[in-house]
Amino acid sequence: MKLRSKSFAKGGMIPRLYTCDGDDCSPHLIWSEFPEDSKSFALSVIDPDAPGGDFIHWLIINIPAEARKIEEGEVPSGAEQIMNDFAKKDYGGPCPPSGIHRYFFTVYALDTKKLSSIDKGNFLDEVKRHTIDSAQVMGKYTRD
Repeated sequence: MKLRSKSFAKGGMIPRLYTCDGDDCSPHLIWSEFPEDSKSFALSVIDPDAPGGDFIHWLIINIPAEARKIEEGEVPSGAEQIMNDFAKKDYGGPCPPSGIHRYFFTVYALDTKKLSSIDKGNFLDEVKRHTIDSAQVMGKYTRD
């Protein structure tokens, strides 16, 4: 499975537009080469370099199996956003207090059409329990 973005290069710097210093707009993401038996997809965006450990910027479940991408600033129809560490059900762009932080965008191909009773506390456990494949792209950002 592969994941890429037209918004930033793999391992490169995330443009200001997609951060708290810009429009806080979610970037474009597109996935391919996923298992044919994928019944839905999920997405996480996590900063492992935050002072308190993993900081959740975006969680989405129930992305329909026919979806192949997330357009800039959009969420696929039928998908459900989960509360992030900014206490909102939406994308929260990079906003590191200091230094360069890494942001891991991960898409998961799932063996189930719908997940329910998911929150940020159980997202990874529940999603990983149903994951048949996954792909990741990392971007970096600094405010320094």
